[in-house]
Amino acid sequence: MNPIVKVVIPAYNEEQSIGHVINDIPKEWVAEIVVVNNGSKDKTAVVAAANGATVLNQPKPGYGNACLMGIDYLKNSATPPDILVFMDGDYSDYPEQLPEVIQPILDGKADFVIGSRALGNRENGSMTFPQIFGNWLATSMMRWFYGIRFTDLGPFRAIRFNDLIKIDMKDKTFGWTVEMQLKAAKHKLRSTEVPVNYKKRIGVSKVSGTVKGTVLAGYKIIFTIFKYL
Repeated sequence: MNPIVKVVIPAYNEEQSIGHVINDIPKEWVAEIVVVNNGSKDKTAVVAAANGATVLNQPKPGYGNACLMGIDYLKNSATPPDILVFMDGDYSDYPEQLPEVIQPILDGKADFVIGSRALGNRENGSMTFPQIFGNWLATSMMRWFYGIRFTDLGPFRAIRFNDLIKIDMKDKTFGWTVEMQLKAAKHKLRSTEVPVNYKKRIGVSKVSGTVKGTVLAGYKIIFTIFKYL
């Protein structure tokens, strides 16, 4: 029997991009696409539903809050997934690379896979200098303090759903990605990375697109790294 693969996409004001993301996901690989509308003020939810996604509405702001709602929904669904994939709703990822991201799990070689932008091809201007430096600093700190080696905190990632439930994710905002990587290591999940490509997003980033967002995200990531020491 083929494993059940589902996708969770947190989305805030992604009306212009979310349809492209949904349509580029290879449907023969995926049983359900869940878009968590995180308090959008535009037609993100309408466009996502029109393109075939299950839409959940999470009015509480925060990337982690949106992901947690998607997990809770799937945990209580009639057919929980075997593998859960996360990706962004801004069309900076290449959703058609989903099979590459989940392949190490399908092969029985990994429990958790990061789609690494550092190992793939990045379009010029797709990541700001603070993003590039922040990724380097965070992954370096994780290596120094935890002895774990990642090259990216990329949002495009896949994990066995049972393992995701086991690591008991808590973060509600910017620390979500690094929390998952640290907890995966603490629970001795088999983790790996695969190269993924990255392009300029549609619209303006809610994090790296503002000084406030960049500072808050950087602070929360570093705080989370020390929190789990």
